[in-house]
Amino acid sequence: MNITSQIKQPIQAEMELFEKKFYESMTSKVALLNRITYYIVNRKGKQMRPMFVFLVAKMLSEKGEVNERTYRGASVIELIHTATLVHDDVVDDSNRRRGFFSINALWKNKIAVLVGDYLLSKGLLLSIDHGDFDLLRIISVAVREMSEGELLQIEKARRLDIVEEVYYEIIRKKTATLIASCCALGAKSVSEDETQVEAMRKFGELIGMAFQIKDDLFDYTDDAIGKPTGIDIKEQKMTLPLIYALNHCTDKEKNWCINSIKNHNKDKKRVKEVIQFVKDKNGLQYAEQKMLQFQEEALQILQNFPQSEYRDALSLMVNYVIERKK
Repeated sequence: MNITSQIKQPIQAEMELFEKKFYESMTSKVALLNRITYYIVNRKGKQMRPMFVFLVAKMLSEKGEVNERTYRGASVIELIHTATLVHDDVVDDSNRRRGFFSINALWKNKIAVLVGDYLLSKGLLLSIDHGDFDLLRIISVAVREMSEGELLQIEKARRLDIVEEVYYEIIRKKTATLIASCCALGAKSVSEDETQVEAMRKFGELIGMAFQIKDDLFDYTDDAIGKPTGIDIKEQKMTLPLIYALNHCTDKEKNWCINSIKNHNKDKKRVKEVIQFVKDKNGLQYAEQKMLQFQEEALQILQNFPQSEYRDALSLMVNYVIERKK
């Protein structure tokens, strides 16, 4: 049994019911919209975010049960996450998503933007219609932070003047905040204990940080992960291995590296040289060490909860984030 099946095992029934509810939450009276949402649902990824919601809810609830609020929380997160992916593909002018054509590639940008807006509004209304204002607050903070994180990254990429603290701030907002909100939502749907909700939010944030650093490391490996090596360098993204290398080199090397990223990022030979430079300066080792620190902190938080199959599955999830090959 592969690791994602193992993680899913304690929430198999919930995930099956969730898929039905999620598809229902997308339906519209407009045939074109239904065609597009059907396309989205049938090309879904691993659905890690709803898995976090259900595992956390079941770990915290007295009898390991979830309720309608849990399902709504999982649906809202997935609706909003899907909306951001659709919009991201437009912003990045990307024609592929998970190996399939993206919405903008098939239906053009205007329709893709409107579909993203539609999914976002469906998510917000799902919470409002059921009075889940506490859940809506958690999600709205995540959406705000994701936008800020992306814009902060764009602003810094122009100047390439990023320090480690700013990098953590970017990935916390850009990536970790959504996983944090999944875990906080799962907790909030079954518990009124704010200490528990905050512990789970922090747990999700730590996993999100480790997840993004793992993604950064993929940029320097030749493993077939569906993302070409050096793509972050070509896009002038300042990742942790690169930041570390730039902070531990001579002024001459730093000028050469920044010049390479700014002016020669389409030159394959030069990009390869930058990758080698980062490796020689131990940038990969340093990033891996930081990633393992975040992993360790996340596992520590789990130790504060009673042992259960749900806690075990969450531990597996933390380890999967670190050990995944793509």
